[in-house]
Amino acid sequence: MVQDIKKMRNIGISAHIDSGKTTLTERILFYSNKIHAVHEVKGKDGVGATMDSMELERERGITIASAATNVTWGDYPINVIDTPGHVDFTIEVERALRVLDGAILVLCSVGGVQSQSITVDRQLKRYKVPRLAFINKCDRSGANPYRVTQQLRDKLGHNAVMMQIPLGLEEKLSGVVDLVTMKAIYFDGKSGEDIREEAIPAEFLEDAQKKREVMLDAVSMYSDELAESYLEGTETVEQIMTAVRTGTLSLGLTPVFMGSAYKNKGIQKLLDAVVSYLPDPTEIENSAMDLDNNEQPVPLKNDPAAPMIALAFKLEDGQYGQLTYIRIYQGSIKKGSELTNTRSGKRFKVGRLIRMHASSMEDITGAGPGDIVALFGIDCASGDTFTENGLNLAMTSIFVPEPVISLAIKTSDKKSADSMSKALNRFTKEDPTFKTFVDPESNETIIRGMGELHLDVYIERMRREYKVELETGMPQVAYRETITIAARFDYTHKKQTGGAGQYGRVAGTLEPNSEQDYEFVDNIKGGVIPIEYIPACDKGFKACLPKGRVIGFPIVGVRVTIDDGNSHPVDSSDMAFQQTAIGAFWQAFEKAKPEILEPIMKVFVETPTEFQGSVLGSVNQRRGIIVSTTEEDNFSTVEAEVPLSEMFGYSTVLRSLTQGKAEFTMEFLKYSRVPSSIAEQLKKEHLEDKKKKG
Repeated sequence: MVQDIKKMRNIGISAHIDSGKTTLTERILFYSNKIHAVHEVKGKDGVGATMDSMELERERGITIASAATNVTWGDYPINVIDTPGHVDFTIEVERALRVLDGAILVLCSVGGVQSQSITVDRQLKRYKVPRLAFINKCDRSGANPYRVTQQLRDKLGHNAVMMQIPLGLEEKLSGVVDLVTMKAIYFDGKSGEDIREEAIPAEFLEDAQKKREVMLDAVSMYSDELAESYLEGTETVEQIMTAVRTGTLSLGLTPVFMGSAYKNKGIQKLLDAVVSYLPDPTEIENSAMDLDNNEQPVPLKNDPAAPMIALAFKLEDGQYGQLTYIRIYQGSIKKGSELTNTRSGKRFKVGRLIRMHASSMEDITGAGPGDIVALFGIDCASGDTFTENGLNLAMTSIFVPEPVISLAIKTSDKKSADSMSKALNRFTKEDPTFKTFVDPESNETIIRGMGELHLDVYIERMRREYKVELETGMPQVAYRETITIAARFDYTHKKQTGGAGQYGRVAGTLEPNSEQDYEFVDNIKGGVIPIEYIPACDKGFKACLPKGRVIGFPIVGVRVTIDDGNSHPVDSSDMAFQQTAIGAFWQAFEKAKPEILEPIMKVFVETPTEFQGSVLGSVNQRRGIIVSTTEEDNFSTVEAEVPLSEMFGYSTVLRSLTQGKAEFTMEFLKYSRVPSSIAEQLKKEHLEDKKKKG
């Protein structure tokens, strides 16, 4: 159990895809003696990075699930979470940030601030997470950390201050200059483990002095003592470090460090900065909601003796059952503790308590405030709060974006169907952005997610982990059928089968109805249809609505009025009048010029203004109607109405059009008439389907 909470750090490593987050984490593990050999991403040496423990992650060379580990730097324990960079796995970043106290924002010194850096930064701001920036890959050709620092200011609005400058760039990168101590730092040895400090070489001295002036100027804003000493020229290293820490914790300052994780340069100094400048759990204000008192906020204390409160922020299905990652905000947890899940009200005992290191684990007996640990075999959902002593509090839950893309999946045999249902149950529990349902109209299983890669990964995981034989297809759009003109019906139903027969006659009008999907009007005079058979007529008409005769989709927007009919004292019955109404409906439906309606979605696209033209073009190509466009801070919002059938695959198209910088959301708006060319195509497909089914 960690004794001194002030020495603890909970940090996340987040960035755009391919900025080197996982490589950086691998070096952090190596220098803090957690692993004894360095392995590369994409498993070039047949092993793969430690934190990419999923087979798919090693193959594709991307991080899919955030992985947690803990290291010790000096006598500072640090919990590290490596998060994915891909926009499709945004929930993994969200839930990691929800429980972190600080973050390292990794940027590529060639690519600079990229689309996902902007998204990650937005998430960091949402959770008010203090951060350091690390400009990685300074050894690559085209590296320019000065340009990237300027982009941090211009594109992300950070008060970015360089704490180091590089000693050479590209293949000449040999180390960094520390602007606080004014020393040149070199990283020698096979894996950069031997640190050597020397005087700054003459060719870098003038530049270092200029950059130090700029740094001191920015940092002295956060300390009056430093400002005075700076004017007198007597500033000390301690004064500078205290001011940088104050600025970072207030979110007013982003200290910038640099190096190359792949070439083992600059990582130890970054770890020193984590310890020096990022907050410990006591410096972050956390509160819970009192469920007995209108969700009033209750401040939490980092006191090991207080009643325990923890948030379950991530679930994983391991070989021994469900693994639940928790962050403890108050109190302590021990093996055998009795806790309550405040959402479900269920009580449970803590059996095994584990500290995670990627996919391996170490049993521990207890953990205190600020700790990130895992529990085994507990039935809960992502975002649940655990408490003890009857406290009815809940932590604010994680922001969950709505899924934007869906796909139909089906299995070839019964065994696969059972395995698929197990897999879908597990994935929807683990990942709140992954949804699944059975479409009642097409009877297809539909999965929904944040993007095509997101769904791709889950389909691949079903095939590998659950041995499911899967076919995927486009999900069926929920079309509707309606009528365009009024038509009369006069239908007699006669059936003689020995004994009592069936007899009924109804006459009336079927007409379009813009107010509601279905309306039944009874205009029968003089009891020509006995009153007890009127509900049977209504029931018969309703029975026709679920499946139209144009392309087999539900019928909407109709009004049925009955004004005449006949009955027979013996042969008329409820069943007879239901059958009469069904015959009458189809008689009029054919004459009422039926047509197909399609769902129209309200689509909002947010894009940097430079891509507005391309976005408008892409909406027009999809039969979309632009409703409005607004511009603010170099960002445009386009509102449009687009048919759902044209929106499949749009997230991928939009990303490629805007270098991944645009985002879109859509929601159902209304049903609208399908253009005749598309209607003909749909009718043709419907006929072919009917022939196949025989």
